[in-house]
Amino acid sequence: MYIKELTNNEFRVFSNRFNLKSIYQTVEYALSMQAQKFDSLFLGLVDNSNQIVAASLILIEHLSKFKYAYAPRGFLIDYSNFNLLSIFTKELKTYLGKKNVMAIKISPLVIRSIYDKKNNILTKNSYFGNIFNNLQKLGYAHLGYNHYFEALKPRHEAIIDLNIPYYMLFKNIRKQFRTKIRTAEQKGVKIYKGDIENLEYLYLQTKNKYPRDLQYFKDCYRYFSKSNKVEFFYSKLDTKDHLKNVQDKYHEYEKKSMDFSQMVSNNQIANNHRLLSEKIELDQQFEAYKKILVQATNYLRKYPEGIVTASCLVIQNNDEVFILMDGYDAKFKSLNSKHLLIWKLMERYSKLGFQKFNLGGISSLTVQDNPYRGLNEFKLGFNALAYEYIGDLELVTNNTLYFMYQNTAPLRNILKR
Repeated sequence: MYIKELTNNEFRVFSNRFNLKSIYQTVEYALSMQAQKFDSLFLGLVDNSNQIVAASLILIEHLSKFKYAYAPRGFLIDYSNFNLLSIFTKELKTYLGKKNVMAIKISPLVIRSIYDKKNNILTKNSYFGNIFNNLQKLGYAHLGYNHYFEALKPRHEAIIDLNIPYYMLFKNIRKQFRTKIRTAEQKGVKIYKGDIENLEYLYLQTKNKYPRDLQYFKDCYRYFSKSNKVEFFYSKLDTKDHLKNVQDKYHEYEKKSMDFSQMVSNNQIANNHRLLSEKIELDQQFEAYKKILVQATNYLRKYPEGIVTASCLVIQNNDEVFILMDGYDAKFKSLNSKHLLIWKLMERYSKLGFQKFNLGGISSLTVQDNPYRGLNEFKLGFNALAYEYIGDLELVTNNTLYFMYQNTAPLRNILKR
């Protein structure tokens, strides 16, 4: 067996044979990362019958005089086949070493466990221990079971099973979320399908928390759109509808308040504690809606064309849809636009026949005082399951260069990921 560089089409055909694969193992992603100044190549292991038996996208980053490789979401290989994994590792190490690549980092789609939203283990991978030990035997250094987002790709992901009727999908969503979804629509939030010209919405909503720029989103959209695998959606508050809704609610509370005032003047509720409590609560809601009415009026005056409140870039990959990036405008969080957006995407892709909806990374469910607790609760609130993967592993491919790198402090800091 030997390693050879594959054409885009050879890699695409081979990758279609795998059920468990990621958008980060595609030709489109490779082209997107080339535009981000990474070198990319597809390597395949060929057997004696000239058949490809394993393959991988390899991204190479140039850092001064050093080259470091990445295999996002690992290799397309049967990790439980030690003999195959051993041969591929040996050939890959030799191939990259000759190209002066000092090491490669991988983040394989090797599932360790699957959890429900209450942190109960639903499935444990019975092969995980053997795979983990075999990778270490072959020289892969495990970089730890990180809890947050320190890895090359998230070690935990939230994935929704779409293979049920869409009305059951809605029923399975957390009750509080179902209420937020309904109220978002009532407030005048609407969902639109955008295109590459609208990606600035996503960039503005994520630029302070995500390292890639607007051009990255455009590159991904451009390359994935060539194979009709990408869609962009955003939510927008219709400020005219919003004001009308608030006015209707305001007048509703105003009438109720007047009715209660009339009852007070007629001394009908003086000794009725239940009605007195209702009046106090009503007065509080009425005062709150006075402020909301002022706010809604200002929204219409300032944003007559509406307000973009949330956005989502979605990649389709066989029977799975994957959120590459999503964001929202924190100033309008109370509108619950993102809840509505996620639900509408669940409904859409379920009706189109997709089996899974990958909401992207979450943090570990086992950590106390988790700073990402809100993120976890949001994604799992849609009845997603938490998938835990093996994490990052590193394989040294050129000992001399890696030794030089280890002894070069500035570069070591740059490569720390």
